Amino acid sequence: MRARHLAPAALLLPFTLLLAACGGSSRAEGGGGTGSGTDGKGSLTLNVGDQKGGSEALLRAAGELDDLPYKIKWSTFTSGPPLLEAVNAGAVDVGAVGNTPPVFAAAAKSKIKVIAGSHSRSDGETILVKKDSPLKRPAQLKGKSVAVTQGSSAHYQLVASLKKAGLTTKDVTLNYLQPADALAAFTRGKVDAWAVWDPYTSQALDQADARVLTTGQDLVNGLSFQVAAPAALDDKKKSAALKDYTDRLRRAQNWVFKHPDVWAKAWAKETGLPDKVALDAVKRTRGTAVAVAVDKAAVASEQQIVDSFAALKLIPRSFDFGEFVDPRFNGDLPPSGTAPRTYGKAH
Repeated sequence: MRARHLAPAALLLPFTLLLAACGGSSRAEGGGGTGSGTDGKGSLTLNVGDQKGGSEALLRAAGELDDLPYKIKWSTFTSGPPLLEAVNAGAVDVGAVGNTPPVFAAAAKSKIKVIAGSHSRSDGETILVKKDSPLKRPAQLKGKSVAVTQGSSAHYQLVASLKKAGLTTKDVTLNYLQPADALAAFTRGKVDAWAVWDPYTSQALDQADARVLTTGQDLVNGLSFQVAAPAALDDKKKSAALKDYTDRLRRAQNWVFKHPDVWAKAWAKETGLPDKVALDAVKRTRGTAVAVAVDKAAVASEQQIVDSFAALKLIPRSFDFGEFVDPRFNGDLPPSGTAPRTYGKAH
């Protein structure tokens, strides 16, 4: 199917959602936050960074924005990196990103703290090829061209997949493209493979004549995070609001798992994704998320990403990821390695 037949709104969505496997993207995508309304009441305002179809849509669908005892002022960003820049600048108190944008932000010495995590299945983290491609296994990517969004979770998944196959990024030609451009290149046969995340995985499988060469399952950590500004954490009232906010997100995620069809329809309406693509992405990844503690194992897992990107000179330095974590909200949450939920056979 030609690219022009794909849902235009979906093509343009730079997802860095609550799910794990959602990556950031480069500043080429643009990025400052745009106001999208306020919820709640009271004298305290929590400034929350979001992506279209992200936390706000999730909380609203689950009824978790009802009876909010403080205000949430939403700002919408195109991707994780500009959202984290806003956190660093103090313009945003908290926002959701995937497992890789915090690595790049921390490497740049941004003022950020990871305060909450979730663990999802990684079936949506894929390297895709066309159905008629001769490529059958990752080792055959040697000498081939691969589209990927730089600094995204898919970028790390590609690095890990190549390493497992005995290759490095030097063995392939990397085409750093935003998802919409990558989809166009993939559809037109301009690249041999595409490393990407849901919902783009679900969309390409449904509409772009794609098949999965490999997934991130057992290769990537499947974590995503809520990242807050240290100044907000140092404010007693805002810290209490942050705790309440992360609790609401946890309850909303539990609701999603129990109501995948309802959420998929709401998500599709919010983003312009086709209903089937949205439901496939929910069952493959989005609905599988489990709230987990940001514990030593999570830090160690993120440290592997730090070290991998530092070794490849993709970030300017290595550093201790633990210095950018605040575990105060871990409470009785299960360990970060807790198995994600599943709807049965991957879709």
